[in-house]
Amino acid sequence: MNHLSRLLSILTILKSKRVVTGNELAKKFEVSLRTIYRDIKKLEESGVPVVTIEGRGYSIMDGYMVAPIMFDEMEVNALITAEQLIAKTNDDSLIQHFEQTLQKIKSVFKSSLQTKGEMLDSKMYVFKNNTDPTRTSSLSHVQMAIINFKMIEMTYQAKGKETTLRKVEPLAIYSFDEKWILVTWCHLRADYRAFRLDRIKDFQILNEVFEDRQFDLGKYFIKCAEIENHP
Repeated sequence: MNHLSRLLSILTILKSKRVVTGNELAKKFEVSLRTIYRDIKKLEESGVPVVTIEGRGYSIMDGYMVAPIMFDEMEVNALITAEQLIAKTNDDSLIQHFEQTLQKIKSVFKSSLQTKGEMLDSKMYVFKNNTDPTRTSSLSHVQMAIINFKMIEMTYQAKGKETTLRKVEPLAIYSFDEKWILVTWCHLRADYRAFRLDRIKDFQILNEVFEDRQFDLGKYFIKCAEIENHP
């Protein structure tokens, strides 16, 4: 990658992330940290309002606009592939919002890329092995609650059990066997609990905000594995 391409890529990363460290950039572009320092200085000299956050990394001033992003053929192919994969998920809200997002992205494609993207779409198909007809439409709402630290009140029915009313702090979400699982701090049990979205009968995102528990999903998986394997 030449110098200009690297500068443009760094600018794109700065626009897409809240904060990025020099070490992250150096690792991504396989250059020294000193080279990244020079690149950041070059961007500043070009009028890009890079903000240095002491002890954290670099950011870019809110409101700064860059020229429309250009996509190459492989990037367009990746988006078309993602579109077909997401279309096979069981959550209607994710499908709807991804379609809206992709429509906006496609609007900046060059006509030649639009044509090739449409051709690839017609020459690719994703089969779904799981025949479970259960669908959800809450994933997008739950994701919003997670990133905004909003409490959720919900009616939940575990398999073979009566429904219970739960007030939870949504902490993370993952997909397993084509089912979306919400990890929470459950106020009813005063402990971490996981809930399948397709078993939530009714829910409401409250205006009540909870404190960040600094929840680590990776550590949670390790702990669950340890409990499962405990003799």
